[in-house]
Amino acid sequence: MSLSLIGKSVSVSATLKLNETAAILKQKGEPVIHLGGGEPKTKAPVEALMAVAGFVNSGEIRYTPADGIPALKKAIIRYTEEFYNRKVEPENVIASSGAKQSIMVALQAILNPQEEVIFPAPYWVSYPEMVKLIGGVPVPVLAEDGSFYPRLQDIEQRVTSYTKCIIINSPNNPTGAMYPEQFIADIVEFCEKRGIWLIMDDIYHRLIFDGKKPLNCYNYAKDTSENSKLIVINGVSKQYAMTGFRIGWAIGNKRLIEAMTNIQAHQTSGPSAITQIAAVAAINGVQSSVESLRLTLENNRNIMMDRLNSFDGVKAYKPDGTFYCFADFSYYQKDSAKLSKFLLDKVRVLTMPGIEFGLDGFLRLSTCGTVKDITEGIERIKWALDPNAPNELYIGERKLVRDWL
Repeated sequence: MSLSLIGKSVSVSATLKLNETAAILKQKGEPVIHLGGGEPKTKAPVEALMAVAGFVNSGEIRYTPADGIPALKKAIIRYTEEFYNRKVEPENVIASSGAKQSIMVALQAILNPQEEVIFPAPYWVSYPEMVKLIGGVPVPVLAEDGSFYPRLQDIEQRVTSYTKCIIINSPNNPTGAMYPEQFIADIVEFCEKRGIWLIMDDIYHRLIFDGKKPLNCYNYAKDTSENSKLIVINGVSKQYAMTGFRIGWAIGNKRLIEAMTNIQAHQTSGPSAITQIAAVAAINGVQSSVESLRLTLENNRNIMMDRLNSFDGVKAYKPDGTFYCFADFSYYQKDSAKLSKFLLDKVRVLTMPGIEFGLDGFLRLSTCGTVKDITEGIERIKWALDPNAPNELYIGERKLVRDWL
C-alpha cells in the first residue's frame, strides 16, 4: 500500500491509544486505575444538560453555520470580555469541534509546507503531529536551565527565517506549569516585533492553584488592530468537564477567522448543534462548577504530591494548575514507554510516558480521578518499583507477589 508522506509521518496518539487499552482491560474486569486521563470525572453543568434535553426534544436539530451558531458566538464574546477584558466582534470568533480543531484549522490557515512552529517542551502530544499534518516542521524547545519554565532566550535561540508560529500552553499540559507573567509579556512583544503568529492555548486558564490568577495575553499586546497575529484558543472541555461535547473556539483577526471558517466548512462543516447549545448554557450559566472543580483538583494535586514524595527515587514537581503532575521516574527506568507498559502490565495502573510529551524518564500522572484512585494508584506504583516496599500486594482479593526486584 502506498501512503502519503504525511500519512507515514504522523504517529498514533499515545494518550488515546493507552486510554483504549485501559478501557479494554476494564471491560474484561481488570482492576485498572486510570492515572493517565485528561478529563475531569465531574458531571457537566446542569444548565448544559437541561439545555441539551430541551433542544433534543424539539426535534429541530439541523446544520449549523461553519463558524458556530450566533448564540454561541455571543456567549464567547461575553466570555472574552469578562475574562480577557477584550471586546471582539462575531467576525473575530470561530467555534470548532473542540479546541484541538480550532488549533488545527488555525495552523492550516497560516502555515506553509516546511515552515516551522515552535513550542516549549514538554508539550501536548498533538502539537508536533498537527504541524506535520500540514507539512510543517515542529520545533520543541526545552528550557536551558532544565526547568519547566522557559525564558524568552530559550525560544529566541530557535527562531529562524522559517519560523511562522509559536504555541504557548499555560498552564501547561503535561507539567501543570503556569508560565511567569514576564515570560508571557516577553513572548507577546517578541512575536509582534518579529511578525510571528502566536497561538495562546488557554484551555486550562481557570484551573490554577495557590491563589494564582489567570494571565491575560492581551494586556501585553500593543497591536490590537485587525493586523494582530495573536490567536487565543479556549473551550468548554476542561473547565466545565465537557470533554465529550467537543466545543472549542478561537479568537483572532477577521481575515484569519474568515480563512479558518472556509477551511472548517470543507472539513467538518459547523460543530454539532446539540453540543453548541450545551456550551452556550455552560458559558452563560452559574460558574460555581468551575470553582468546585478547581478546588477538587487542587486538593487532589496536594494528595498526589504527598504520595509521590513518600518514596525515594521520584522527583515530583508541584503543578501550578491543570490536572496533571509530571514526575521524574528515571531513577527506576529511563525509558518511560517501557515503564508505563510495565506498570500497566504488573499492577494495572495506567500512566502516560513522558517521551510522548518530549521528555523521557518522566510519567504524566492525572489528578482527575478520585482520592482513592490517586492514593491506591501511587501505592501500587511504589510497590512495583520500590525495593523497600512489602513483597506482596492485594488488589481486591487478588494477591500479587513481586518477583522482579
